[in-house]
Amino acid sequence: MGLLVEGKWVDQWYDTKSTGGKFVRTVTQFRNWITPDGHAGPTGHGGFKAESGRYHLYISLACPWASRTLIMRKLKGLENHISISIVHPLMLENGWTFSDGPGVIKDSLFNSDYLYQVYLKADPNYSGPVTVPVLWDKQTNTIVNNESAEIMRMFNTAFNNITGNYDDYYPEHLQSEIDAMNDFVYPNINNGVYKTGFSTNQAVYEKEVTKLFAALDKLEEQLANQQFLVGNQLTEADIRLFTTLVRFDAVYFGHFKCNIKALVDYPNLWDYTKRLYNHAGIAKTVDFDHIKQHYYGSHKTINPTGIVPVGPDLDWKL
Repeated sequence: MGLLVEGKWVDQWYDTKSTGGKFVRTVTQFRNWITPDGHAGPTGHGGFKAESGRYHLYISLACPWASRTLIMRKLKGLENHISISIVHPLMLENGWTFSDGPGVIKDSLFNSDYLYQVYLKADPNYSGPVTVPVLWDKQTNTIVNNESAEIMRMFNTAFNNITGNYDDYYPEHLQSEIDAMNDFVYPNINNGVYKTGFSTNQAVYEKEVTKLFAALDKLEEQLANQQFLVGNQLTEADIRLFTTLVRFDAVYFGHFKCNIKALVDYPNLWDYTKRLYNHAGIAKTVDFDHIKQHYYGSHKTINPTGIVPVGPDLDWKL
């Protein structure tokens, strides 16, 4: 774990002392958009036209934020148009690396040893965290965007005329409902497991874990009468929730002490998660070995021995 400070790598853990034991997520800094014609998107500047083979995606199979983009790449038929690198699951003193290991795909662009070297290619004086996903432009040699929610939106529409895939996971008539659901799921569940697991104060932990399970209870009730979070179709809201739920019993329940209930104790949420897991190739984007190795092996302040549990033995068949 670490970050870059004016282009220099510094190995340090999350700061919770200055926040009273609370985990506060940093804001991503590269916020340009790929668009069909190269005009500027909602943020950043223009010049990033959707073209086959032009862009490269750096991800971790362990990271729920990166996994969102990998799922969207799969669903939108972008695998032959956007190349990929997959980091090693362990994130230790050098951050994300391209060390040898099962499932690792090396950096084919720069042959980097560490992901922070890719950030420095974009900005030699960069200061900030070195996170995945990273969407790289091979033409201008820079990072387009490292915000997963925005990369999902780009993948959803920008390449439609290239792929012929017009499936829409953020349809106009559902956008306000999707936005509202995202605004509920992100702080309470997606980031809620981290605020619970990385808290270093008992009162903070108990507050965050209570909020997390109140949110899960609410969705359990909602999914009693519907198949998806919004409308009658799979949307980005489902994908954003899924990447947290699919990791819940494997890592968050034990490692992050999110243990009031297991996901399998929620009949509707568990059925919902299994249905998404078995939907259109999504299962191929999930690697439980990477997931468990990363969390249990990387977070030495939480799990000093680095021992990775054998279980849980979950049945993902419908």
